[in-house]
Amino acid sequence: MRLPAELLDAIQRETDKVDRRKLVQATTQLAEYYKAADFSTPAIATEAQRAAYLAVRLPATFGAARRVFSEIRSRAPHADVGSLLDLGAGPGTALFAAVEEFQTLQQATLLEADAQWLTLGKRWAAQIQLPIAQEAQWLQQDLRSGLTCKAHDLVVISYALGELPQAAAEAVLRKAWSCASKFLVLIEPGTRRGFAAVNAARSALIANAAMIVAPCPHQSACPMAAAGDWCHFSQRLERTSQHRQLKGGELGYEDEKFSYLIAAKAGVLQGDVLPSQPRIVRHPGKHSGHVQFSLCTPQGGIVSRTVTRSSKAAYKAARKAEWGDTWPDSTMA
Repeated sequence: MRLPAELLDAIQRETDKVDRRKLVQATTQLAEYYKAADFSTPAIATEAQRAAYLAVRLPATFGAARRVFSEIRSRAPHADVGSLLDLGAGPGTALFAAVEEFQTLQQATLLEADAQWLTLGKRWAAQIQLPIAQEAQWLQQDLRSGLTCKAHDLVVISYALGELPQAAAEAVLRKAWSCASKFLVLIEPGTRRGFAAVNAARSALIANAAMIVAPCPHQSACPMAAAGDWCHFSQRLERTSQHRQLKGGELGYEDEKFSYLIAAKAGVLQGDVLPSQPRIVRHPGKHSGHVQFSLCTPQGGIVSRTVTRSSKAAYKAARKAEWGDTWPDSTMA
């Protein structure tokens, strides 16, 4: 996956304002901040750190958000998404990703505590000439101190819930669910901590009659959590030369690991969501003559399946299947 050219240009304009040496130093500081996972202080304190975030973290969060939004289109292809509410929006990353996936999107509201992110998002919306972002409501509001919101088809909390104290996270989740008229999307880093935040939210949402759309094919307790494991997925992103230089990498791509959840209002969308299918929860083992899958099933368990060359159509499909994809029951014989 690659960022839209307009976003890449917008990021380059911001990073060009910062001395290269300061930008490299800020990139290291950001990496240390997220590794420590101490969110008692803000991640962004300087102009250089803001530019570093745009260069090395925004592409990753954009990629994860777009991947998750594509799951909504895949699992509920007939459900229209006309409005979006992003809680903890940053410079509007999730909105820019949503525009790429939802042609029906007409209205957006973005809540963010950092006034400079809001200013930047508005400026980008004008530069990119994106009408929905230009006409959006960009509101300064801190999720830690409670929030107010109106109903939107899609509510998003991306890389934000796990950074809140437990009581604040629970309050934000309750409010977000009450404001979601169709879907609620949660995205967190693909770490044990990030998954723990998603899994706790999943339990709370199921208790409030949510229908889990993805990635889980069932409403039962997470079998991976029960086994001491954590459910996460990966999105490959194309790196720019600047991205490689700042992170000291040689590869032309980066794999962003993330955990996510899509919940829906069952009474509203019951007929729009396709029947659940097993989900591939590990990299498939692609060997000569057979492919091995680890699958989370609609029955609520993790099972192993092997597809051999003798099952010609299934084997051809299995060679193309990737971690995070669904796998049809009919091909598992």
